[in-house]
Amino acid sequence: MAKWLDSGTRRDVCVVLYAGGELRAPQLKRRLETHYDARLDPKRFYGPLDALVESGYVERRVDGLDDVYALTDAGARAVRDHYAWLRELVEGEE
Repeated sequence: MAKWLDSGTRRDVCVVLYAGGELRAPQLKRRLETHYDARLDPKRFYGPLDALVESGYVERRVDGLDDVYALTDAGARAVRDHYAWLRELVEGEE
């Protein structure tokens, strides 16, 4: 398993960015909280997000007061690879 998937939150951040494109930090956090049906502690949100930026799967830029995040090509490739793996496992169960 790729290092970027050591955390479910990291994986979910990448999936949300894959589906939603470029997002401001508050938008990204709200989408995850909606999915989890729970409030995310800032440390639980920004820790994985920073790790993804440092590892090159997500890029960050500043726009006004907000950080804006987008998936890199490596991040998009990792999401597609993970999806293919899940699909193979799920379809293999039928």
